[in-house]
Amino acid sequence: IERPARLFFSNRFTFLTDVGHDASTMKSIAKKLSSKKDKDGEKKHKKSKSKESNSSSGSGAGVSPAPSPVPSATASLDGVGGGGGGGGGGGGGVAQYERMGSPGEVPKSGPISKVKAQKSEIPTTRSPKRQHSSRFRVQQRVEIQKLPNFKDVPAVDRQDLFIKKLQQACVIFDFTDALSDLKGKEIKRATLNELVEYTTNNRNVITEPIYPEVVNMFLCNLFRTLPPPSNPQGEAYDPEEDEPVLEAAWPHLQIVYEFFLRFIESSDFQPNIAKKFIEQSFVLELLQLFDSEDPRERDFLKTTLHRIYGKFLTLRAFIRRSINNIFYQFIYETERHNGVAELLEILGSIINGFALPLKDEHKLFLTRVLIPLHKVKALTLYHPQLAYCVVQFLEKDPSLTEPVILGLLKYWPKTNSPKEVMFLNEIEEILDVIEPSEFVRVQVPLFQQLAKCVSSPHFQVAERALYYWNNEYIMSLISDNGDVILPIMFASLYRNSKSHWNRTIHGLVYNALKLFMDMNPKLFDECTHKYKAERQKEKKKKLTREENWNKIENMAAKNPITSELAAVKALPDAAAAAAGQGLGGTKMDTSADLDKQRPSETQEEHLDQFDHEAMPAGPAVATPGQAKFDPRLRRKSMLPQDSELLQALERHKSLEDIIHVGDDGGDAEAGDDDAGEGGDQEAADV
Repeated sequence: IERPARLFFSNRFTFLTDVGHDASTMKSIAKKLSSKKDKDGEKKHKKSKSKESNSSSGSGAGVSPAPSPVPSATASLDGVGGGGGGGGGGGGGVAQYERMGSPGEVPKSGPISKVKAQKSEIPTTRSPKRQHSSRFRVQQRVEIQKLPNFKDVPAVDRQDLFIKKLQQACVIFDFTDALSDLKGKEIKRATLNELVEYTTNNRNVITEPIYPEVVNMFLCNLFRTLPPPSNPQGEAYDPEEDEPVLEAAWPHLQIVYEFFLRFIESSDFQPNIAKKFIEQSFVLELLQLFDSEDPRERDFLKTTLHRIYGKFLTLRAFIRRSINNIFYQFIYETERHNGVAELLEILGSIINGFALPLKDEHKLFLTRVLIPLHKVKALTLYHPQLAYCVVQFLEKDPSLTEPVILGLLKYWPKTNSPKEVMFLNEIEEILDVIEPSEFVRVQVPLFQQLAKCVSSPHFQVAERALYYWNNEYIMSLISDNGDVILPIMFASLYRNSKSHWNRTIHGLVYNALKLFMDMNPKLFDECTHKYKAERQKEKKKKLTREENWNKIENMAAKNPITSELAAVKALPDAAAAAAGQGLGGTKMDTSADLDKQRPSETQEEHLDQFDHEAMPAGPAVATPGQAKFDPRLRRKSMLPQDSELLQALERHKSLEDIIHVGDDGGDAEAGDDDAGEGGDQEAADV
């Protein structure tokens, strides 16, 4: 019943003629639908009585009844059938149908009118607005009054004044409006400076009632919601391209960080009392702040977390596990986190203090966290810190060299040349500390990859790989295992000595070949003859293949069907020739071009020119005493373009510089790794 009614509603009056129903049939269908719709409308709308009164008053004048909650074709069908309710005839129904508009328009009555389809009200997708700071949880405006200075009150009342000032520092101001509450902001800043000075210059001021107030003040000011990582165009925040968002409330937050660190570093600080308030939930909130885009805050967080790690022995294992979880999420889920470099810097200091033999937990951290961190796209943001952590592990336990190098070869980049240069840098750092016995176990897969790097068309990759031959320790390892390494590297060096497009590579290849020749002339000659023999075999194989194809062509030419196929093939050839004449009468000879790109026979035989007494030095050969290679990478612009932002970053000082903590100012109690497990003797300083 409903289907023909819908068709009628959507196709207007043409439905009657197309389907063949007369007006009386449609009227009976419409009455059944209208009775059903009226019952539904009474349940859904509270104003059904008023609508019924309006419809009854207008029925005598030939006006169609008010539409039901779901506007259907019932009203117009009644009009077509001869009027609705009272002698209005068919004209009233037709008029109402035309007032409802075309099928594409949304009726303005009924529940469907909740979704307005007017052009001005269609929601448009907008890019998210770039947040300038954290989302402050300022519920109401609070006016604070300046409290007296510590020196103006008796010594007995200073503890109460200390607590009042800490409570006053818990008041949060909204820095999104720079001109609001200027007086209150200045009072709070002065209060925080007084707290720092009072804690630094006085002793026995940190008593047990002070601990909860200090932790609460730290929580209120720092633990907040960070802005979403998005740039003005709505794309995801790219730390390599986009400018960082500086924290607007930094004038207050900087002093809060400084005060909390002085509080922990104070000689009056007692970890046994503080551990009641600085617990696992506190550490988790602190770790979430490492995703801040402000590099100044991440720098202060790095020092703060490391001091907490050194003071609270029971939290060390939890801190390491929590950092691992952040890395797991970064590697396998988001690949976006702003504080990976700072966290790795903390871990580098922790790894340096590990006791031997290493625990299985630490070895799993190396293989499951540090090695997979190499595969992330944003490796350039934290690679120096990551390489330092890996090298620290190998200095602690040389037996880990094989899984580390094999893991790097597993994640070796295929199409990212700058990342490949970073891998080569890290491999050289590992080779600087590798044991000769461990080198023997990885030399074959390692130099197979180096051979590919030498053959790379990207000159920076090939250049960085060839600089290995300027490292004295690496050359001593190569000379001790030359009988294995030279056959692996010889073919790659030979092909690129003149065929590489960059002339700098030619000189570096000549230098490497000269070192191999001086190292073991007999083996060098054997590799030369072996390579020539392989080249001759390849040429013979190529000639044999061509002869076989010629035989097949001759046999096919004797076949009687060949003439018919040749006639069919001549048609598209003629068309192609005509098209070539239309383009200027030139014909591309791709085979000739390819032959030009192949190295000539004279170039392939240039190895005979190598002499034991005289070797060409090449245009650019690095001297053995040259400093360690500085990779010439094409860096993305990481410097901010905003002058105010640049000045703010230049004025930033590390928290270590502010509190003047020396190298010997560490914590004596940062010894045991875990309470009751007998420990790692970890360093307390970053």
